Amino acid sequence: MKDQAPSSLPLRHVAFDWGGVFTIGTFDGRSTQNVADRSGVPVERVRESYFRHVRQLEVGAWSLPQFWTVLQEEAGIPMPYGEFESLYLGSIVDNGPMFDTLAALPAGVRVGLLSNNYPVVSDHLRRDPRFGRFHRPVFSNELGHKKPSPEAFAALEAAMGVPAAQVAFVDDVQENIDAANAAGFHGILYSHEAHGRFEQALTAWLQG
Repeated sequence: MKDQAPSSLPLRHVAFDWGGVFTIGTFDGRSTQNVADRSGVPVERVRESYFRHVRQLEVGAWSLPQFWTVLQEEAGIPMPYGEFESLYLGSIVDNGPMFDTLAALPAGVRVGLLSNNYPVVSDHLRRDPRFGRFHRPVFSNELGHKKPSPEAFAALEAAMGVPAAQVAFVDDVQENIDAANAAGFHGILYSHEAHGRFEQALTAWLQG
């Protein structure tokens, strides 16, 4: 049975993606560039291996140390795991305006999170006090399914505890917005370069 919302909740709520929404740019692009810069290995070689295997992280099939062992061997990266983990987590660059938007949401609005994410990174995010605003975050590496799969959006609806039709879903990738709409959510495509326009769209949705 779904975690049903109490009758005192408002009728409209919102859920977010993480990468490209609460961060500036893509985490994968920045982290692979940082690995290349630190190690001296060409970024094309790092990315070839990284993107060939990153799905194993996204669906929780590999741990982060397993993933790094494969990258080290394939791309010839002379870097111990501990240094990589620190560099990896340090590749997160916050999108400050979105965190301001999160903090300003009315207290009664239920706020969800659905992110294609990775072991260690998802734990790191949960330790951030700002993430306490999210109601039962859904991370692909813990679920075993990633966006844009129907299973990912079904898990988000269950975690939100309200019907999908009462939830706006915010993502920076059109394919994920299309999947959210197909699952019954109200998709809002996000770009950090048009944050003001996004806030207007979200406010209109929540007040509608």
